[in-house]
Amino acid sequence: MKALIHGTWHPRVDDRSAYDAARAAQPDDVFRHWVSADPAAPFPAAAGRYHLYVSFACPFAHRTLLYRTLFGLEEMLPMSVVHPRWSGPDGWTFTPEAAFPDVTLDRANGAATLWQLYARAAPGFTGKVTVPVLWDKQRETIVSTESADIMRMLDLAFAGLRDGDLTFYPGRLRDDIDALGGFIRRCVNGGVYKAGFAADQAAFDLAVSEFFAALDHLEGLLADDRPYLLGRCATEADWLLFPTLVRLDAAYVGALKVNLKRLADYPKLEAHTRRLYAWPGVAETVKLNHVRRHYYDDLGTTNPAIVPPGPQTPFDVAA
Repeated sequence: MKALIHGTWHPRVDDRSAYDAARAAQPDDVFRHWVSADPAAPFPAAAGRYHLYVSFACPFAHRTLLYRTLFGLEEMLPMSVVHPRWSGPDGWTFTPEAAFPDVTLDRANGAATLWQLYARAAPGFTGKVTVPVLWDKQRETIVSTESADIMRMLDLAFAGLRDGDLTFYPGRLRDDIDALGGFIRRCVNGGVYKAGFAADQAAFDLAVSEFFAALDHLEGLLADDRPYLLGRCATEADWLLFPTLVRLDAAYVGALKVNLKRLADYPKLEAHTRRLYAWPGVAETVKLNHVRRHYYDDLGTTNPAIVPPGPQTPFDVAA
């Protein structure tokens, strides 16, 4: 594990007790502020004030990339892109190379690494350094590192600054979106990592079972041929699901060993993923070369000695 401890970067944290103690003494909401439509708020929505840091490899950063594109905020919300290789000593870095032309320098602060921005925003911070990051250029600090929160901000707080009335969080469906979105975040977005980073075979087997049970449930929701999870209109729940499903066959089946089934084995979910992919601009947010480089870069330490459940073949027989 790489992390900051009391503002000092540690490429490898060997003493988890020191890290855990420092985390326990720190508020949980250090980087969990909100951009608001209220111009008098501490972080008011404004064109050009904020900067988004992302990785095309990360499914959580992908959520914010999707909303930035779908809401047409590219000029209003500039961004910088880290290199997909995370396993080096500095973690996420701004190191462009020919193989990954979408990687940029830090266009807002000129930092070489993402951890430097965390340390700048909160000099005594203890914690992991993750993407996405929503940065306030005026106050020179991190607004939020919570991707689901940033999605809501881009949808609701920035609504008055953009054309049209598009929203993926309509009032009449909010209770349903919250319930289904919570299920997706817990059982699908988080579930695939729970399996992939399981510490032993028993934990892995349980997590894999739960992950595919969640996909079975979502496949069932689409059995009536509705185009989206909650009916005729795409909602936040659909976009929460998309980054995981678009990575399933490209990376998770192999790198995280969740290979009991592929997306192709879920015809309704595959069609749903293709439908979302066809939205204008969405294809440009999917960079599977970044995804594969990231997940396969340090594969040996991810889940050694874990035996995957599949893929199942016609030649599998009962033991």
